[in-house]
Amino acid sequence: MTSPPPPRSPSPSHHRSLRAELEALTTEAFRPELAEIDQLPTLDIGRLMNTEDTRVPTAVAERLPEIAAAIDAVAERMARGGRLVYAGAGTAGRLGVLDASECPPTFNTRPEQVVGLIAGGPRAVVTSVEGAEDSREQAEADLDALGLGADDTVVGISASGRTPYAIGAVEHARARGALTIGLACNAGSALAAAAEHGIEVVVGPELLTGSTRLKAGTAQKLVLNMISTITMIRLGKTYGNLMVDVRASNDKLRARSHRIVALATGAGDEEIEAALAATDGEVKNAILTLLADVDGLTAARLLGESGGRLRAALASATERGTETETG
Repeated sequence: MTSPPPPRSPSPSHHRSLRAELEALTTEAFRPELAEIDQLPTLDIGRLMNTEDTRVPTAVAERLPEIAAAIDAVAERMARGGRLVYAGAGTAGRLGVLDASECPPTFNTRPEQVVGLIAGGPRAVVTSVEGAEDSREQAEADLDALGLGADDTVVGISASGRTPYAIGAVEHARARGALTIGLACNAGSALAAAAEHGIEVVVGPELLTGSTRLKAGTAQKLVLNMISTITMIRLGKTYGNLMVDVRASNDKLRARSHRIVALATGAGDEEIEAALAATDGEVKNAILTLLADVDGLTAARLLGESGGRLRAALASATERGTETETG
C-alpha cells in the first residue's frame, strides 16, 4: 500500500498574492515612525502603547448602532432558546472562548448556551495549531457537531476579516438559517460581507506591525463584552446593574451573592442568610422572597412564570398582593 503524496507547497505566485492581500489591510500596515521603537526607554514605549489603546473605545463607539442591532437580534433568538456561538482563530478564537467560558459563572447560563469555537480545537487555546485557521471545512464540521438551528447565532471573529475559518463558519451558519455576525477590524472585509450583521471596528495599524493581539484584540474584547453582557441584560439576567443570576460556586462568589441581595433589598445579614438558605443560594429567588414577602417555593414559581425576569416577578407578586387585599 503506497503512502499518499505529500501536500504540495503553495506556489511563489500564491505567496505574492497573499503578501499583497496583507499589505492592503489596515491592521497589517507598517508605521515607519515607530521603526526604532526598540531603542526607546521602557517608559516611553509604555506611553506610546497607552496612547494607542485610547483610540480603541472611540473606534468601537463609531460602530455602536451596528452592535446594538446585532445584540437585539441575538437576544430575540436566545429568548426562544437559541445559542450564542463564537468562531475564530488565534487571538480572535481565544477571545471568543474566554467570553463564552465566563457566561456560566456570571449569568448562570448552561455551558451549551454560549459556546466558543476555535480553529484547531481546545488545544489551540494555549498553543498554536499550524494551518487551522485556513480550514473552512473544519469550521463547518465544528458547527455541524453542535446541531445548529435557526434560533442560534454564530459570531465570526477575525481581526483581518479574511480568516477562512471565521468566514466559513459564518457562511455555513447562514446557509443553515442561523443568525450571523461578522466582527472584523478592517473596512470592506469579506467576513462582514458574509454576515447579516457586519461590525467593522477599524482601530488602525498596530504598534508592532501586524500584531493584532494589541488594539484589534482589545477592540474585539470590548465588542464581545457588549454582545454577551447586553444580551443577558435583555434576557432579564440582571436586576439593574446587579448580577442576580450569578452562580455562587466559590467563597468569593458566595460573598458576592450575599452583597448583591443586600444591595437589592437593604435587608440585614440574618435575613439575607435565611433567604439564601430557603432558596438554595439562588440570588434572584432570595431577593424576591425579601422584597415580595413570599416563601422560597412561591418565589421559584413566580420567576418561572415570568421567564426568570425578576422585575416581572416582583410586579406579578405586587399585583397579586393588591388583588388579595382588595378582594
